[in-house]
Amino acid sequence: MNRRLFLLGAALSLAACTSTTQPPVAVQPALPVVKPVAKPRIGLALGGGAAKGFAHIGVIKALEAQGIVPDVVTGTSAGSVVAALYASGMNGFALQERSFSLDQAELRDLAFGGGGLVKGEKLQDFVNKLVGNRPFEKLNRPFAAVATELDTGRRVAFSRGNVGQAVRASCSIPGVFQPVVISGKRYVDGGVVSPVPVDAARELGADIVIAVDISAKAQYGRQAEGIPAILNQTVIIMGQKLGEQELSRADVVVRPRVGQIGAADFDLKHTAVLEGERALQAALPQIRDKIARWQPNR
Repeated sequence: MNRRLFLLGAALSLAACTSTTQPPVAVQPALPVVKPVAKPRIGLALGGGAAKGFAHIGVIKALEAQGIVPDVVTGTSAGSVVAALYASGMNGFALQERSFSLDQAELRDLAFGGGGLVKGEKLQDFVNKLVGNRPFEKLNRPFAAVATELDTGRRVAFSRGNVGQAVRASCSIPGVFQPVVISGKRYVDGGVVSPVPVDAARELGADIVIAVDISAKAQYGRQAEGIPAILNQTVIIMGQKLGEQELSRADVVVRPRVGQIGAADFDLKHTAVLEGERALQAALPQIRDKIARWQPNR
């Protein structure tokens, strides 16, 4: 009996071994889940300054050369023109090429009466043409143009709708451009309330804001002579004090040395671009430090 049981067990064991057709497979340890490294959203806030605004192009060129590409961009006055074209997809070199071929006649349409010498319609059409007649919502990156609501003094950051019209409003220097009417409200230059639009960049979701200040600086120690000089000095002082408050909320402030460039010195655009590049290079260590130290809010 025991012999029979032994033979039966041996037969069953042999059958079990010969019926296995698949080789054993070792269990692989689960790979660790690699979480993507959080990166800060970088905002570029471009201030107003008429012909000095060509310095913004140099700043953008130098940023891109270092592999730093802003996620959002905002602009006031001249800064809004550069910001709009940059948001449309132009890189720094394309901006430089287009600016160097710019004819001032493309932007100037004289008017008589209406609160300004220039209508601003040519500027509006010029910007819309270069952005492909796209509204804000269809640009390559988030963009806001800052203007001032004339009848309330309220800062308004346009980020939807007609890009050219918003830029025109942002550039409407009182006494030079006619106020722009949008939805029944009148708007003038954004520099009246926000010379460098740092807060607008934060509102677009920027974690780190690089502000570019090209505004005129008051020349203290020199006695202003005559009514025009006194008024000009007064306006510069007011704008400078106002700008300092908002600039204090930026992470990095880039200041191209463009004080020698006048509001209408468009022939000095090459100089302005170079100064923008130099200023960005000087600020680069601070920018990299801010990016390296940034921690997401959890």
